[in-house]
Amino acid sequence: MEYFFYLIILSIILLVFFLFKNKSLIITIISSLLIIQIIVAPKLCIDSAVSGALLFFYKVFPSLFPFLVISNIILAYDGVYIYSKIFGKLLCKPLGLPVECSFVLIISMLCGYPLGAKYSCDLYERKIIDKVTCERLVNIASNPSPLFILGSVGTSMLNSTLIGYILLFSCYASCIIIGLLLPNKNRTKKGSASAKHDFVAINIGSALKNSVENALNTSLSIGGFVIIFSVVITFVKNRLFINSEIIENSFIGLIEMTNGCNLVSSTNCGLYIKIIIISFILSFSGLSIIAQVYSFTYKHNVSMIKYTAIKAIQGIICSFISITIYNIFLSSSSVFVSNIYIQMFSFSESIYFALILMFILPFILYKLFSLFKFS
Repeated sequence: MEYFFYLIILSIILLVFFLFKNKSLIITIISSLLIIQIIVAPKLCIDSAVSGALLFFYKVFPSLFPFLVISNIILAYDGVYIYSKIFGKLLCKPLGLPVECSFVLIISMLCGYPLGAKYSCDLYERKIIDKVTCERLVNIASNPSPLFILGSVGTSMLNSTLIGYILLFSCYASCIIIGLLLPNKNRTKKGSASAKHDFVAINIGSALKNSVENALNTSLSIGGFVIIFSVVITFVKNRLFINSEIIENSFIGLIEMTNGCNLVSSTNCGLYIKIIIISFILSFSGLSIIAQVYSFTYKHNVSMIKYTAIKAIQGIICSFISITIYNIFLSSSSVFVSNIYIQMFSFSESIYFALILMFILPFILYKLFSLFKFS
């Protein structure tokens, strides 16, 4: 009976959307339903909110806050110009980005979501890059942190540091492929900082004060997202009526990355399937991270529909790369077809097959981008 109740609610929401196409109305209805859920199950809401707060204060904040403070100090003392001189050509030229973007690329690779989006917008607000470059950089500088992939996912969840390295490489490689495939409308242009480099030295006390305040605001904003999505996930887990455990846990991963990876890793399915799903979740990031990215980009009208679609494509690429590497190095004599292992390729044949696909895949994805007009 409960299933029919939720199906009716979903039908009403879809009907209202198609009849009125009013985003405000839809959000109001969904928020009202969440309020009803909180009233019906207040203890569940409180427990999940406390769980999210503990997760943030004990796991996220201690590593995030110092990193933000130090990064802001680097920005205050002309770090973008310095990084662009040292790493600019190596990191940015292959991706068709101005050399000033090297700082953001390094930040995104070291610290992960959603700091790539934050510092992309910071460069745009400082008029170091233009809006087109900012939107493109937001889509490229979008990675999970290496500490999370290697420590939390690989070592803790999957009990294999080697698989953690495979996932890490796949995430970075899929991000690079996305950068190569995304159309570049101003490849011949240079960043404004290249044309004119202006830097005014500020007092270290002021720089530290501003960096701490900015880091606190950013951290608290991210903490708010962690807590609210913790509540939403708890409601979903308690009301979800999907019979398949792996599908249910994958759906949770599409909402929130950390919980999704943890739940998928604890299912009874084979390691092969876990790698495919977790690698997709890591590159897609989940609605929670996408919402955090939107909190930085909304002021500049960066398309979240396009961003989400690109993240989904990146997730598919990441899954393909990770499972190909797994086949070559950890399961060299098997390929996965229709959820079963079939003995088909030897080790050398697997390498040959992977190399061919590595050349074909970028061409196929480029055609897909052109087809859906991601420009």
